[in-house]
Amino acid sequence: MNATNKQIGGGRYKDGFTLSYLKGNVIKYITRHRAENGKADVEKAILYCELILELVYGVGDEPVVITVPEPPKPRRGRPPGVKSKRKTK
Repeated sequence: MNATNKQIGGGRYKDGFTLSYLKGNVIKYITRHRAENGKADVEKAILYCELILELVYGVGDEPVVITVPEPPKPRRGRPPGVKSKRKTK
């Protein structure tokens, strides 16, 4: 059995410690603020906490709208790196 699939005691821990990008940044900035950038790092941690509130719980002044860009349209012609079959003299 892999260590990632093994649980020793406390089933609540197995599902509760997935670390998203936002949570990871909260932890990063709040734990390094004294050694790195001081107040700016605390403000960044607060910003990421506010983002979690808005994106996960819908708490904020305005509704959250997440837009996903459209994929690029396929280009016509030969793909890059493909040479023409015609021989040039």
